[in-house]
Amino acid sequence: MRRSRRINLGSFDEVAAISCRYVLGERAEKARMLDEFVALTGFHRKHAMRLLRGEREPAKGGPRPGRRVYGDDVRAALVVVWEASDRICGKRPHPLLPTLIEAMERHGHGDMNSETRRQLLTMSPATIDRVLKEIKARATGPRRRKGSTAIRRSVPVRTFSDWDDPAPGFVEADLVSHSGQYARGALSQTLVLTDIATGWTECAPLLVSEQTVLITALTELRKLLPFPLLGFDTDNDSVFMNESVHEYCLRDNIELTRCRPYRKNDQAFVEQKNGAIVRKIVRYRRFEGLRATRELAKLYSSMRLFVNFFQPSFKLKEKHRDGAKVIKRYDRPATPYQRLLDDARTPEDTCLRLKAMYLTLDPVRLLRDIRLAQERFVEIADKPDGPPATDGEALPLEDFLSGLRIAWRGGEVKPTARSKPAAKRERRRPDPLLAVTAELEEWFEPWRTSRELLERLQVKYPGVYPDGLIRTVQRRMKIWRSTQANAQVFGPFADAARQTEIVEVVQ
Repeated sequence: MRRSRRINLGSFDEVAAISCRYVLGERAEKARMLDEFVALTGFHRKHAMRLLRGEREPAKGGPRPGRRVYGDDVRAALVVVWEASDRICGKRPHPLLPTLIEAMERHGHGDMNSETRRQLLTMSPATIDRVLKEIKARATGPRRRKGSTAIRRSVPVRTFSDWDDPAPGFVEADLVSHSGQYARGALSQTLVLTDIATGWTECAPLLVSEQTVLITALTELRKLLPFPLLGFDTDNDSVFMNESVHEYCLRDNIELTRCRPYRKNDQAFVEQKNGAIVRKIVRYRRFEGLRATRELAKLYSSMRLFVNFFQPSFKLKEKHRDGAKVIKRYDRPATPYQRLLDDARTPEDTCLRLKAMYLTLDPVRLLRDIRLAQERFVEIADKPDGPPATDGEALPLEDFLSGLRIAWRGGEVKPTARSKPAAKRERRRPDPLLAVTAELEEWFEPWRTSRELLERLQVKYPGVYPDGLIRTVQRRMKIWRSTQANAQVFGPFADAARQTEIVEVVQ
């Protein structure tokens, strides 16, 4: 390592004189004085520059007309070559220049002289980028910045293996989209929070996916949590990775972390709750608008109590690999409420408050309220333009409880699990043969073909009924043949329902 030498520079006036001459000198003179000063003192070159410059600001860089190497003709030729290469970006045009120029000249597309061609081929990739910078900005617009990039870099990454028995209050968060088959428009979403230590889960609906709406929902969920929010682990969605959420966590002393991109197993706790709670109860229908969001809020108010107090779950205790086999061992199933009481880090007043709440909860009543909310959800999803969903009359608890004894006979009992009824297929355009249907039926005989009837129709009404109507005539004759065969077999009083069924099938 180079060791700096301490040289006696004399008085302060001598150093000030050198500094004054350095500041007022030309570029070449500055370089010579700086070399001498560094050789005498042993200072680092940058430190010597700052010392000689003193309090003065460094001269700002700008255009250097005297040092300009490539003229306007070279720059114009570069633009033509760049356009001919279909505006490829970055350093890619540099190795293409010889091949592209030679091909253009071979086919008579180049009119540059030898000097311009030589300078263009000696241009460096960095110079190409500098020359084309303004051209690209005017042609394609300014480069779009990626959102929340600085925020993502400032938020530390936490993987699944980094959780080491955290205290209650460190949660994983995720958004569940209720988009149905098409993820477009302002659809409703669910914010899910899952505590790592206990599995306590809270859900809140979001009218739109927006950071201020998220912060409002998170503030309301913190009031429902039986413990203070200490950590907030999310994915890399811009709804989480933004200045608003970042400042919110800093202000309330909440540790903000994120998972690795495209690694869902880093958030295994909340991902499991997305399927076991939200998807199991709400399913996959599309919900949007204020009506659906309000019904989601009512559903989650009953669901949170039923899940956290009466739904036990497993928790992974340990796992190890034996060759290709992974052996996992789990703790005894327990509800989040029980795990919270068993945790020694839970305050005594929190335990007393949870025990008092537990004594007031009726699981059958909560389940009935969940089923009623699911019924309203089905009405909203299947009939979005219908009247607003009403609370309706709740089934008495005795009747609901007696129904649980035989509910297994009907298979799936969740209203949201029932498939949406298929819309009845109807005619989507006017009947082109409506005016001549009676006339065609008079001409109909079982041995005649559809082509014969259509040709007879075209002769009587020239230019009105084209050949493309042959399939329509065939379907019409199929109905008439079936009706005639049915009458011959069962008599003139054949079942009208059978005829109606045939018409629907043919249409």
